Amino acid sequence: MKYLMWLLKAAIFFTLFAFALNNQQDTIVHFFFGTQWRAPLVLVVLAAFAAGVVLGVLGMVPRWWKHRVAAKKARQGAASASHPTDSVSAGIHDGL
Repeated sequence: MKYLMWLLKAAIFFTLFAFALNNQQDTIVHFFFGTQWRAPLVLVVLAAFAAGVVLGVLGMVPRWWKHRVAAKKARQGAASASHPTDSVSAGIHDGL
């Protein structure tokens, strides 16, 4: 199974490498106000992919942060529930 995964990774790598070699022509990306960027097509595709990954991660950060804060509160709540501080609840937990 390990060798099959390496073979699959090698096939994906060589497919992408062949794509890069076949798309070395210059491409012009037109921005606003007459600005343009001239680069190989592979570089343009790579930049678009990287920008998509960055935007996806930035879109996830608020929700990730909210879940992290909620998990921290839950851990603190569980820790305080397992260590009672007042004598009445301590007596209940000790079996008195």
